[in-house]
Amino acid sequence: MPKFVDVILPLPLGDLLTYSVPEEYEERISVGCRVTVPLGKSKHYTALVSKIHCKEPDGYTVRPITELLDDSPIVLPTQTKLWEWISLYYMCSMGEVFKAAVPQGLKGEFKPKVEQRIRLSERCKGETAMNLIVQSLSRAPRQYRLLNTYLQITSDGSEISKHKLIERAEVAPNICKELIDKGIFEVYEVEIGRLVDNCTHVVPKNSLNEAQERALEQIEDSFKSKNVTLLHGVTSAGKTEVYIHLITRAIESGKQVLYMLPEIALTKQIIDRLRNVFGNRIGLYHSKFSDAERVEIWKKQLSNTPYDVILGVRSSVFLPFKNLGLVIVDEEHENSYKQQEPAPRYNARNAAMVLASYFDAKTLLGTATPSIDTYYNATTGKYGHVSLNRRYRSLQMPEIEILDLQDLSHRKQMTGPFSDPLTEAIGEALREKKQVILFQNRRGYSPLMECKTCGWVPRCKHCDVSLTLHKNVGKLTCHYCGYTIPAPKMCPNCEESNFINLGYGTEKIEDDLLKIFPQARTARMDLDTTRTRTAYEGIISDFQQGNTDILIGTQMVSKGLDFDNVAVVGILNADILLNYPDFRAAERAFQLMAQVAGRAGRKSERGKVYIQTRQPDNPIIPFIVRNDYIGFYDSQLTERHLFHYPPFYRLVYVYMKHRDCRLLEEFSELAGDCMRQLFDHRVLGPDLPPVARVQQQYIRKIVLKIENNISQYRVNETLMALQHSLLDDKRYRGITMFYDIDPL
Repeated sequence: MPKFVDVILPLPLGDLLTYSVPEEYEERISVGCRVTVPLGKSKHYTALVSKIHCKEPDGYTVRPITELLDDSPIVLPTQTKLWEWISLYYMCSMGEVFKAAVPQGLKGEFKPKVEQRIRLSERCKGETAMNLIVQSLSRAPRQYRLLNTYLQITSDGSEISKHKLIERAEVAPNICKELIDKGIFEVYEVEIGRLVDNCTHVVPKNSLNEAQERALEQIEDSFKSKNVTLLHGVTSAGKTEVYIHLITRAIESGKQVLYMLPEIALTKQIIDRLRNVFGNRIGLYHSKFSDAERVEIWKKQLSNTPYDVILGVRSSVFLPFKNLGLVIVDEEHENSYKQQEPAPRYNARNAAMVLASYFDAKTLLGTATPSIDTYYNATTGKYGHVSLNRRYRSLQMPEIEILDLQDLSHRKQMTGPFSDPLTEAIGEALREKKQVILFQNRRGYSPLMECKTCGWVPRCKHCDVSLTLHKNVGKLTCHYCGYTIPAPKMCPNCEESNFINLGYGTEKIEDDLLKIFPQARTARMDLDTTRTRTAYEGIISDFQQGNTDILIGTQMVSKGLDFDNVAVVGILNADILLNYPDFRAAERAFQLMAQVAGRAGRKSERGKVYIQTRQPDNPIIPFIVRNDYIGFYDSQLTERHLFHYPPFYRLVYVYMKHRDCRLLEEFSELAGDCMRQLFDHRVLGPDLPPVARVQQQYIRKIVLKIENNISQYRVNETLMALQHSLLDDKRYRGITMFYDIDPL
């Protein structure tokens, strides 16, 4: 009986496609293997086998797969189960999940890394043959040196790479070629991995103090009745040491561990600490790895010798695990766990909890500033809850001083973005050989360039935003679509050369800082300076080793970095955080400022934090000064309940996009009316989002608030049916409509 397969293609298709299986592949094909399939007239794609069956579809001729690429599955059943959950919950296709989950090298041709090696040809082996060869090279000293070097290196039977042999003998590559041409050497290729497991020395894990030991035992007790537990520990409480002891117990019981971090910048410090304890049993997985390296990690996890521990950012949740026992989601509150664009718009924290449930594994959520949703789940009994509220070695929390920018400006106590008290504190720290971290949540030089004569502001031609000046490269850039133009020397509107820069990005902060402290060694940590793995590792390493005095950064510097010698932290403009138009603005501001403040005084005397703001009376400021998370949480919970926001309601954002603003306006009003008929008062909008045009597409947004006791899956089914109904109208077929479930 002929066989058929349903396959997932890495495309946003609503359904799986069916192909026939040629007889030559029938016995070898299995679910989870890759196949090459034709699509359309001339295109071929790498697809994943989702189902094998004998039912031929009705109504069309089934085309055969053209090639079977694997003899064993490269995607395991638990992985496809997670894909299905993401597809259903976050309202996207399986193809979109496939595209996001699997490294590009597994969706096309992957070439393993090979090394050329040298060996003696068969005719040259034996003492007599070798003597003759040596005699024949008497007039070729460099060839003789290369051969002699080879014989010395390989006398113990070891192999030698062609490159290393040439380097060791100190000859040119053509000398090796001459010996190959004479039939003395043979060259052959050996596949070598890109993964470097070179940690040969491990040290015992640190012993825990009394508070950490108590937290560890409470977590273990909590895991007996709860699948998910929150570890709420203040900054510098030593949560990482607790994690290490939990990982040790999981490994000793034969289980694998997934340790997730929100930010690539964190991985260097944590991987160094974990490798000291676990050596080569730990693997790293993040987007700064080359695609080939990610493919090799994927294949290693499928092998009989996988890593026991994977440390990675959100994409690591998609790796193959065979025996997962523990998931740790560090800094669980972080927005970067949520994929924004493109689909799937999943939250990796939540996906990790679902993945753990498939293995009956436990999940630990760790943070000093829990998301309000997570803390609500912990305090209402859905999750376990463990507190670690004392800093390691009983260090005091940093002293926080609020600086009123309006008052200081009025009294002429500002130098650019720096108030006099902050400048004095930086100077004192530098004199005492201490380090400083300055936080400004905007990259570039200036977010706004304006002609002082006529008020002209350069704006992106594709998006409704102004262009940010990047002075070092002399360009204006859109941070939404990447559109770039040279910084103008003359205003195109009035032809005057009278520009002023409004606002401060990290680049300008560094510029102005060096005018005040010209001897200071500064570094920036933002998206512009950390585009490669070596770049961000270098910045962190230099600061850690004391080669940098002042680190200026965006929110990257808030995410759990651990430095010994930081005496002063400055938050240069808290208003950027406080004034964001979103119901979570206060939560994000509290989290970011508390986390940045926590970088101060972690290993020595008490640190000092300066928060500059024009809103010193903002109600969240006292909670930050007192490090009072619970008080802040209680105040926010009252508002959330009153206005029907999470954790009491779930949110769905409905986005609609089109190049024709008038048509989009008409469609969005129709969509809003239809949704009100289905969901009544739960619908808000359509409205304009903060940025209402991106990449020449106008955008409208509808907000849907759903009670927790209503099934999200039923809501999703209703929304998908409505979308199909609306877009079936030929007038609206060019409109893009998509959903963001549980947006952040």
